[in-house]
Amino acid sequence: MSTAMSWRETEVDTPEKRAKHTVSVIGCGKTGLSTACLFAEAGFKTLGADSNPYIISLIRKGKAPFIEQGLNNLIKKHAMAERLTVTNQIKEAVSKSDVIVFALSAPIDEKKKPDYSHIEKACKEIGMGLRSGSLVIVESAVGPGVTETFVKETLEKTSGLKAGTDFGLAYSPISSLTQYRFQDVATKPRIVGALNEQSWKATCLVLSLIAKAELIRVKSIKTAEAVNIFESVYGDVNRALSSELAHFCEKVGIDFLEVQKAMGKRLSFSMPIPDATTGYFSPEACLLFEEAENREAELRLARQARKINEELLKRTVHLTRAALKTCGKSIRRARVTVLGVSGRTNVKEVDNFFARNLVTDLGKKGARVRVYDPFFSSKELSELDYQVEPTLGKSVEGADCLVTVVAHDRFKRLNLRRIKFLVRKPAAIVDVCNIIDPDYARKEDFTYRGIGRA
Repeated sequence: MSTAMSWRETEVDTPEKRAKHTVSVIGCGKTGLSTACLFAEAGFKTLGADSNPYIISLIRKGKAPFIEQGLNNLIKKHAMAERLTVTNQIKEAVSKSDVIVFALSAPIDEKKKPDYSHIEKACKEIGMGLRSGSLVIVESAVGPGVTETFVKETLEKTSGLKAGTDFGLAYSPISSLTQYRFQDVATKPRIVGALNEQSWKATCLVLSLIAKAELIRVKSIKTAEAVNIFESVYGDVNRALSSELAHFCEKVGIDFLEVQKAMGKRLSFSMPIPDATTGYFSPEACLLFEEAENREAELRLARQARKINEELLKRTVHLTRAALKTCGKSIRRARVTVLGVSGRTNVKEVDNFFARNLVTDLGKKGARVRVYDPFFSSKELSELDYQVEPTLGKSVEGADCLVTVVAHDRFKRLNLRRIKFLVRKPAAIVDVCNIIDPDYARKEDFTYRGIGRA
């Protein structure tokens, strides 16, 4: 049987033919698990490898470790049919595989530096199981140059094989701008950079079986890494400009959303609205800054943009203090209810650094903070060390201030006419995600403050 590096299109043009081949996906997070399900749906025997026993246990039961529209049914379908199996043994999975998709990302530490130790460990295990003729596709967000140095060298050293000769190596990331939605993994154009021509052809053949959009070729792996990182940093700079203009609007009594809407009608693009779920933290920017430091390259504008976006937290605390002061109250001992702690709108996702830090900072100011998110149970939120009540009504009862952080549809439908009888009057609303009409809030006797709102 031919190897992945020498496959012809006719060898994998039907699900029956693909069933003879195995793909392993290292890392069963949002992108990795989405990729694994797409390969299983295409007919490949798919192995998912992850070190988290909780994730493994759920997938084996046909359940997703997170809520993602369109993905959950595929996990159940293919796990039950044993087309998708999971293990914590990376070496074993790789040793059975024709194609290895690397989907582990480097976590960012408290100093905002990427920690590549998990990637290094996984690469060593991959190397020990790597077979000649296999194809390795990296889809994780990494700094420009990391795949061709750190990843490649670790794989070669532990496998004894030569990249580009004995095994293929390519880089094809999932764009950070997709917010890792399952449908985007399959339908958005993908960048493909490879070590050599043979690796590029093999990667394009493999990805064409799961991707429904254009595969965009670039000259090198490093270029593909840069495209992925630059997309995120470009968005970061745009958000920073919007954030500064929104801040100006607050000071002079202009509604930033009205300006933004009007500009969108005149121009071919629309300014982004400052957003706590996408703009506050950017791991891609941290990856770029690390590589820039290593190469003694200045990125003054990008760094300043990151600083501006991170100041959204300080501005939110300031707005909360100002709103409470208008109500004749001090932030110390005030009861504040934070609405939304998920990392993404209308999805259960734990990673919302803004919400976590906001709760901490308000607590340091003396506020008594409760949180509510309809996508989490009160038990789950308690396990995340939040102070909670079982229902929305109980969460806002006796509150001096409500802070909307995530634009869940549930919060867009808040009935302020009812809520005003539960809060401790006079009460305030600080609308970080701009989902509440200021006139409606004021009509119901709330003091209103919002990002960019007059």
